[in-house]
Amino acid sequence: MAGPARLNRQAGHDVGHGTGVTRLVILGCLIGWAVWGAGLAQAADQGLAFPGRAIPVQVPFEMPPKPPEVPSTTVPPSDKPLSPEEVKRAEALLPLLSGKQEFYAIGEFVHLGPPVVPVLVRALKMPDPRIRYNAIETLGIIKDSAAAPALIESAMEPNEMPRVREHALKMAVRLDPAQAPKAIKAMGQDSNSTIRKAAAFQSRYVRDKAIVPVLIALLSDPEQYVAITAVQSLWILTRHPTEMHDWESSTQDDRKSWAQEWNTWWEGSQNTFELPDPTRPRKPL
Repeated sequence: MAGPARLNRQAGHDVGHGTGVTRLVILGCLIGWAVWGAGLAQAADQGLAFPGRAIPVQVPFEMPPKPPEVPSTTVPPSDKPLSPEEVKRAEALLPLLSGKQEFYAIGEFVHLGPPVVPVLVRALKMPDPRIRYNAIETLGIIKDSAAAPALIESAMEPNEMPRVREHALKMAVRLDPAQAPKAIKAMGQDSNSTIRKAAAFQSRYVRDKAIVPVLIALLSDPEQYVAITAVQSLWILTRHPTEMHDWESSTQDDRKSWAQEWNTWWEGSQNTFELPDPTRPRKPL
């Protein structure tokens, strides 16, 4: 029986020994964690980043050198009258204002410059609406005020497409705002609400007192968006301080009542009122 007892004592000794080793390992891990934690706390107190993490650094920045000046390679538009050959060439370009080569045609017309305006004006009567629209766009790029009367005529044409009429009025206002009031007055009474809105919007760029009563009449328009556009143009043009109203949720009866406020002011001020100077955009910092 001595043999089994001895084996049991030996096993107990081994278990106790193993438990002691395990305790030592755990104690060592705890001490290691404590030391590491103390190191992190010290690093944090000193304003240092935690070990193993990226440290953001401010890199000195130098402006890149300015590129050397490159001579212009663009060809300025011509200011000489067109020769008979050039007129024929310009006329041959008109059909190209609609289709895959329309940008090429526009570029050619722009290169020919103001002398080509009479040829482009003919395009305003061509049957293809795309040609008419692109002719208007090209006239706006050329920026010759001689095209304004033809653009005004297109804008006032009741049988023309609304999109073309809007574009014609826009370019006419850009080229010569002084000729635009008659078109705005006629378009402000148009049966198409889109045309009335275009008249209300473009009027803010026309510095003429004759525009004010046209806009006041549009304040009571059946279409809310037309009236809102008109009152915004009135504020921009006149800077008249009026009582604030909720135009965006208004009824037509509300707008008629608010239009009367503007009428009362205009009846008493139209003889002495002068349009204020337009506001200048702020210079970039």
